[in-house]
Amino acid sequence: MKDSLRPGLTFEFDYTVPESKTVPYLYPESEEFQMMPKVLATGFMIGLIEWACIKFINGYIDWPREQSVGIHVKLSHSAATPYGLKIVVKGELIKIEGRKLTFSIVANDGLDVISEGTHERFIVDAERFSSKVEKKRNMGSTAI
Repeated sequence: MKDSLRPGLTFEFDYTVPESKTVPYLYPESEEFQMMPKVLATGFMIGLIEWACIKFINGYIDWPREQSVGIHVKLSHSAATPYGLKIVVKGELIKIEGRKLTFSIVANDGLDVISEGTHERFIVDAERFSSKVEKKRNMGSTAI
């Protein structure tokens, strides 16, 4: 992590919502989701906000050796966004505690604020993290 990463830094990330990021596509096997309108799914919205933060962070770490993982999400989803609209995610790094980064987030679709809140990410060594995940996967497969 570079010394230039500090609270107060801001970013913007734009994304036009394709049909494939709407509720019916979140879990295609869910009959309930299939009955919903084609608006941005909350799960995809959270992924978009994570992606925006990752793109920002990557300029301040030794990527891809260092990566960030999401550890906490506290975000509203206050307005529906039909596919075809452009979302602008605006973020500000508000706190650094060791390798934990906290962001303030506001996202809008040009007509409404669709999300506000905070997101925390943690900087990890990618090789070490992947090794722990593989070990856990192997332990889980033997527990079945």
